[in-house]
Amino acid sequence: MAEGKIKIKLVRSPICTPKPHKDIVRSLGLHKINRVVERPDTPAFRGMVKKVPHLLEIVEE
Repeated sequence: MAEGKIKIKLVRSPICTPKPHKDIVRSLGLHKINRVVERPDTPAFRGMVKKVPHLLEIVEE
């Protein structure tokens, strides 16, 4: 894993979740299940992941 980056994976669908949860998933750049995106490892992105831990996971390689 690159220094200062985290990989975030969408593991569950946000279909039956509240609108703020859907907005968080979309703002991370996730659109389909099992897709992985790489984002900077900042407190802002870590906080977004903590808001919806039931939908996302951080991928460790």
